[in-house]
Amino acid sequence: MKIVVQKFGGTSLATPEARKLAVDRVIKTKEEGYSPVVVVSAIGRKGDPYATDTLLSLMEGIGSSVPERERDLLLSCGEVISAALVASLIKARGYEARAFTGAQAGIITDGCFGNAMIKEVKAEVLLDAVDQGCIPVIAGFQGVTEEGEVTTLGRGGSDTTAAALGAALGAEWVDIFTDVEGIMTADPKIVKEAHILETITYQEVTEMAYNGARVIHPRAVEIAMQRNIPLRVRSTFCDSPGTLITCRPFWISEKLVTGIAHITHLAQVMIRVSEDREIFDALARAGISIDLINVFPGLKVFAIKEDQVEVAAEELKKLGVVPQVTRGLTKVTVVGVGMRAVPGIMARIVKALEKEGIEILQTSDSNSTISCLVREEDAQKAITALHEEFQL
Repeated sequence: MKIVVQKFGGTSLATPEARKLAVDRVIKTKEEGYSPVVVVSAIGRKGDPYATDTLLSLMEGIGSSVPERERDLLLSCGEVISAALVASLIKARGYEARAFTGAQAGIITDGCFGNAMIKEVKAEVLLDAVDQGCIPVIAGFQGVTEEGEVTTLGRGGSDTTAAALGAALGAEWVDIFTDVEGIMTADPKIVKEAHILETITYQEVTEMAYNGARVIHPRAVEIAMQRNIPLRVRSTFCDSPGTLITCRPFWISEKLVTGIAHITHLAQVMIRVSEDREIFDALARAGISIDLINVFPGLKVFAIKEDQVEVAAEELKKLGVVPQVTRGLTKVTVVGVGMRAVPGIMARIVKALEKEGIEILQTSDSNSTISCLVREEDAQKAITALHEEFQL
């Protein structure tokens, strides 16, 4: 059995025409001698009847009193509807298919409602179905605890479902079908010269995703990387080969930089204190994630989401701390495993931004990323300048 996992996002299933194209791809894979295992998201986007955000809007007005358990149970319905529909469409074309909920597919999670982690995939039922020539169609984004409680996996959870099933089933590869032709060097809405990458490493695409590129859920990439299962990001609507995500093959020349990612609507928080006042502990207890962290004697500087500024200020006030806050910022990140141990990359970044008159408010780096915090009005110029500097 040569299993291929094929995941179809909401836009790939939003209309009868799109669903036909998705089913065409499943059948083509079957006719090429592979055993397709299909994962589906809820149909469409907010406003469409069964989209996740539409289901979530049914609970508007209840406020913070919405029980997490019931919320997850409601949100899981969109993918179940999608699985039943797609399986029926495949059967109507003369191929045996069967719809599965996450629980029926053997996806066991922890009990963290709304953002559950997959603990185990009991794949025997799916393997039996495939062995009988059936095409399983699994509802993504969901699983079940050992106690039988339905959970959801958080935003992008269907990608995670697909990668976890690929790992459990020993798939040849996992296809992520969406409405774009692949992963691009930068946001094409900002950089008109941005183009599709033929290949990208697991590490690079994970960094791109964590730093704002909306391509594939990083948790899915991490699962695939652990088992060295290739991922492909492809369009449902054209025959482009898309972007292959894998370990970098030896025959591909090392590039310094692969792409530019960005995150908007950030605020910089600067705190001048002479002693440690459990600042980071207090922010963590308030559920505030911090980024771009620089700690010096008597000074702490970091970035948070702009909509969390008031909550952060309240927590810091309890500690007798008055922060200096700068709103309206964007983090622009240069990503590339080829940068590792190469001198001069930061110098090129600084010069490229200075040439455009862009002030860098803060920086951070890792082995494969260099991030700069800039003002939101400078973000487009910064992304374009860096894209040109590294000839992407």
